[in-house]
Amino acid sequence: MGHSGQGLPGTPQGQGPQALPGVQYVVAVGSGKGGVGKTTVAVNLAVSLAKLGHRVGLIDADIYGPNVPTMLGLSRQPNIVGDNRIEPLTAHGVKFMSIGLISPGDKPMVMRGPMLHGIIKQFLQQVVWGELDFLLIDLPPGTGDVVISLVQTVPLTGAVVVSTGSSVALQDARKALEMFHQVNVEVLGLVENMSQMTLPDGTVLDVFGAGMTKQTAGQYGLAFLGSIDMDPRVREGGDRGLPSALGSEGPRAREFMAIAQAVAEKAKAAAAESEDVLEIS
Repeated sequence: MGHSGQGLPGTPQGQGPQALPGVQYVVAVGSGKGGVGKTTVAVNLAVSLAKLGHRVGLIDADIYGPNVPTMLGLSRQPNIVGDNRIEPLTAHGVKFMSIGLISPGDKPMVMRGPMLHGIIKQFLQQVVWGELDFLLIDLPPGTGDVVISLVQTVPLTGAVVVSTGSSVALQDARKALEMFHQVNVEVLGLVENMSQMTLPDGTVLDVFGAGMTKQTAGQYGLAFLGSIDMDPRVREGGDRGLPSALGSEGPRAREFMAIAQAVAEKAKAAAAESEDVLEIS
């Protein structure tokens, strides 16, 4: 399903995506819209997969807003090893790489398509990832160059789309679903972030339209991978570099863990399915 880069603009013929040696599943995390907590979900998903015993890597491909180092609590410059290769940093059991490590501080990254393509390629091919079960890729919001660079460089197992339940966010999430469809990447499922909020007195507030993402998944015949309720502690954890998924007892940690289990199952099924397709063809 996710193994074709043909027909994309700027792909030289015969130079399709190359599988990364030692990496089993490559999963993109995207959203149509900014501000829905896509990076929060990607980081907590990575931490949860590591807690489940998987070997996990995370590429921060959100070039314009690289927040992964802050959320993982580590932002030193990576070491260059061997033949000009980059050693990823490791935090909370997750190996990761971000443009924020190379160009830290508040200077914005101003880049055009070809430069982006070079960075994505470098993060995939020049970083010493070693043996990984999952390599997650935190995409920029929207439907742009980074996704095209990605599918031209590496075969994707599938994508996870994050949205809130608001109709505006879901409208943009549908665009992201359509984009993945156009570049032949299987969508493993949808996640609803900031779903509803329980106040200290037990009152439940429906802030963004809880349950609407599940409804959208159903309309598209896609899996609903789970929801994360709105919780200030998730934001605080991200700001302090201690993702909520690290906790073992909290309800948010359990929600992220359930989503991680669902993603692992879907990735396994998608990879098996694409191997069957390759054998048939």
